[in-house]
Amino acid sequence: MKIYKSKIDWWLIILILILFGYPIVDGILSKEYVLSLVFGLILIIFFFLSKTIQYKIDGENLVIWKTKIDIKTIRKIYRTNNPLSSPAMSLDRIAIVYNKFDEVLLSPEERDEFINELLKINPNIEIKL
Repeated sequence: MKIYKSKIDWWLIILILILFGYPIVDGILSKEYVLSLVFGLILIIFFFLSKTIQYKIDGENLVIWKTKIDIKTIRKIYRTNNPLSSPAMSLDRIAIVYNKFDEVLLSPEERDEFINELLKINPNIEIKL
């Protein structure tokens, strides 16, 4: 089993810290400690969720959280910057097209190594990077 972590954009970390940091600071300054506590907890939960984003190649399956994708059903991989919600912490993404109409967006740190591992299992994948 090989595990690949999600790439994380630095600007996304700054954006999240600003969005959640401002209410924390404002809550402390205005003595609304519940506000600070709630946004602090949300920030901590977000941090732990972002650390769990990983892509596992387990035998002939690609596992993303609880979803298993049979690598033999992957038809195409292409580069994208699509901002749709996905298990990726970066906009430097790849789209994996599998089955007939299914698609998932990922951002593995070691993209080339990740794609090469998929190609070892299914050499018929069309690559457009």
